[in-house]
Amino acid sequence: MSLLQAIVMGIVQGLTEFLPISSTAHLRIVPALAGWPDAGAAFSAVIQCGTLIAVLAYFRRDIWAISKAWLSETFLGEFGQSREGRLGWLIILGTIPIVILGLAFQKHIKTELRSLYVIAGALIAFSLVMAVAELLAARRKRLCIPERTIDDVHSGDAITVGMAQAIALLPGASRSGMTITAGLFRGLSRETAARFSFLLSLPAIFAAAVKELIDERSSLLASRSDILNLLVSTAVSGIVGYATIAFLLGYLKRHTTYLFIIYRLAFGALLFWLVARGLVPATDPNTADTALNRPTESRIMENT
Repeated sequence: MSLLQAIVMGIVQGLTEFLPISSTAHLRIVPALAGWPDAGAAFSAVIQCGTLIAVLAYFRRDIWAISKAWLSETFLGEFGQSREGRLGWLIILGTIPIVILGLAFQKHIKTELRSLYVIAGALIAFSLVMAVAELLAARRKRLCIPERTIDDVHSGDAITVGMAQAIALLPGASRSGMTITAGLFRGLSRETAARFSFLLSLPAIFAAAVKELIDERSSLLASRSDILNLLVSTAVSGIVGYATIAFLLGYLKRHTTYLFIIYRLAFGALLFWLVARGLVPATDPNTADTALNRPTESRIMENT
């Protein structure tokens, strides 16, 4: 990977991590269209540290208040007494599903599920789910049912949004898209759903990045240029990600997610067409997974 490629990947990560359009889909298709090898799931997970820093910076006051309240109340045995302390527990509760499913399906997420066919299908299918959520939100508005705010988030919301975050492990689903949609299904306002989505992403992104950096350190940190590319891509994703958070929260105060739904549908259809015409490969032979990319003969011997 060249330095230019690292910068481009950082920009793509920063833009698409928080917009509900799937960062994984774009991190797969941009290199494919440019003729670059797939950077792989490990690289994508590690450069998410940049977007993690963006969330920490943007929500620094909220995170400080939540951490302070959670630690002090837990130390005193007074669990969830304040709004901030309760949010701390809800974030922990909502993180459990992605930990379980992430560990159970990590091999598949890194390999066959990165197929552009899978990504395109997920983009289109979950766009329809997002559209249903918007229709329900519009119905509540017509019936003058008030939208719920961050003060109204409870354990049922945390579990539902947490399950949506776990489903978003499927490439093409979009973490922010699924979690914001789940929040809309639960009656949260779009801004509240996005805010809780970003806060909930912190433990999962951090854990995934650390795990991949440890597991794949031999390839990710193979040379000085690899380390430089990783650092540059991470830094760029953080800068772009911070601006994207500010944009999205402001946008959702006044608009629906239909713009992103239309984009996802068009992008998914484009991916299907590109792969069907043979213009881009559905899978990248350079994707690192020795079990799948090993020569056929050795896999046959392994299974006999």
